[in-house]
Amino acid sequence: MSLEAARRIQIDDMQGRAGAAQDTAAQSYYIRSRREIRSLLPSRASRILEVGPGAGFTLAWLKSIYSAATTFGVELNQELEADLKLNADVAMIGDIDDLILRVGSKFDLILLLDILEHVPDPTRTLQAITRNLLMDGGRVIVSVPNIAHLSVTLPLLFQRRFEYTDSGILDRTHLKFFVEGTAVRLLNDSGLVVKDGLVTGIEGPRSKMLDRLTFGGLTHHLAKQYIMAGELTTASTAQPKINWKKNRLIS
Repeated sequence: MSLEAARRIQIDDMQGRAGAAQDTAAQSYYIRSRREIRSLLPSRASRILEVGPGAGFTLAWLKSIYSAATTFGVELNQELEADLKLNADVAMIGDIDDLILRVGSKFDLILLLDILEHVPDPTRTLQAITRNLLMDGGRVIVSVPNIAHLSVTLPLLFQRRFEYTDSGILDRTHLKFFVEGTAVRLLNDSGLVVKDGLVTGIEGPRSKMLDRLTFGGLTHHLAKQYIMAGELTTASTAQPKINWKKNRLIS
């Protein structure tokens, strides 16, 4: 398949769904349960923190897996406080940078899903969280958008177009952008080694077809997100090659 054919398939697919998808994403962002992270979860967790949990539906789902765990949610949007209190054992409203010392304890599972691209210095924020809040042997799960996705690169290449949107990879509130290497480096620079990784966005039939026809050669151009499970490491520990799993569930 030629690059031009791939371009037509991807742009037609993107344009055909753009309006409805953006409206749906805007409405559902705060009530999503991020079940696609299931394969990255540890076997045990007793204290769970999610930064930016929205209404807390992911924390409620995690409670069904780790029934004895205590769940904490730190959310910036005060309008979600009542809903978050229903779904988390402890709900805190405010900026994580300001609340780190107030949280006052450490966790063996920390989630930062679609968070770090919104902060001015993701490395500094992640370093502070891992240094102050992560237990030895604990796990951090981070997701960031992939700007190498064809929906970004093909319009840029063929139409010289780079337009921010209300949601998605080019969400106008994103301050930082990532590709595979910089996503992994974000965790490494924060004292974490990526133990496991997942790419999302290859769930639809057209993306699956492109992935198969190119024998995986376009995987990192079809991936919308990198979701990584990181654990504390020493300076001498090298980052091993990541065998990226492909999410097969449409979340």
